[in-house]
Amino acid sequence: MKATDFTLLDQNGREHSLSDHRGKWVVLYFYPKDDTPGCTKEACTFRDSFHELQKMGVQILGISKDSVASHKKFAEKHNLNFPILSDESKEVIKVYKSWGRKKFMGREFEGTIRNTYLIDPTSEVVKFYEKVNPLTHASEIISDIKDVQK
Repeated sequence: MKATDFTLLDQNGREHSLSDHRGKWVVLYFYPKDDTPGCTKEACTFRDSFHELQKMGVQILGISKDSVASHKKFAEKHNLNFPILSDESKEVIKVYKSWGRKKFMGREFEGTIRNTYLIDPTSEVVKFYEKVNPLTHASEIISDIKDVQK
């Protein structure tokens, strides 16, 4: 399946389009909310794996429905070294099937589902990750890319 192109603003107000990264591997991950425990762990594992992923030709892009201002505070607080994109309209989140029914503490509601897409240099989705573990997700992706690049 071809990855759907989009253009969103990052934490610094700069535009990013998926097509800007054609020719590279892209980790496109969706997360529920800035500065919450699971989302912070996931972002920090990507931050800590950034250089290894960069050496493999991988671009990390995080997306949530939080505002650019919220992303800026989150990125600065945790020294994030990759773009996190704001999708307040939830258009891209919905296109990538990362919006839906969730349960938390016995309550049902709609929200962003923690999903990740691994996109190859030709913009093909080569792997879809659901219900990821924020602590081990980056290393799982590194392992999968190494397997595919062999």
